[in-house]
Amino acid sequence: MIKGNAVIGQSGGPTCAINATLAGVFLGLRDNENVKNIYGMKNGIEGFLKEDLVDLRTVLKEEDSVFALECTPSAALGSCRKKLPADMNDALYEEIFALFEKHDIRYFFYIGGNDSMDTIKKLSDYAILTDSKIHIMGVPKTIDNDLAQTDHTPGFGSAAKFVATTMQEIIRDSSVYSIPSVTIVEIMGRHAGWLTASSAVLHAYGEPA
Repeated sequence: MIKGNAVIGQSGGPTCAINATLAGVFLGLRDNENVKNIYGMKNGIEGFLKEDLVDLRTVLKEEDSVFALECTPSAALGSCRKKLPADMNDALYEEIFALFEKHDIRYFFYIGGNDSMDTIKKLSDYAILTDSKIHIMGVPKTIDNDLAQTDHTPGFGSAAKFVATTMQEIIRDSSVYSIPSVTIVEIMGRHAGWLTASSAVLHAYGEPA
């Protein structure tokens, strides 16, 4: 393995599990002798371009801090929705990889969903194109549960539970009246229907609907 620093970022929509994923990546790197400093990039790749980095070894020095991070919802490092250009000749890639060299980054982790994995794919393609030795890794996180090569992604389970519970609450609230009603509920999921399907999960197990 190449010795150097690692940087971790969070991107896309926050979930109650994305910080647990951040903690998991940090713990996996913490005792690796090939990894010196572990940085967190604030607001994803946007923050990295501004060199807005935090030393995670200092912030998460105590075990209690790591545990607290695991149990904290939303995205501790902040997030962004920035998409990298499709053109590999765009100067932005040269800028990003120059920053990798400046901060001796040899391991890049990006936690997120489809757009985040798109960023990983483009950075990986540029690394291959330029024969860079940096290791670029995507860490799945999306409530939509629609990432290729995954069975289920962190973020989906908690969102599915929320949707199923909310649907049961709506059903019970509306069923107290003698007049029938129709309630329309819009559920996220991009082009996937996993969350919509989860709205009926309690009904599938015999709960009234």
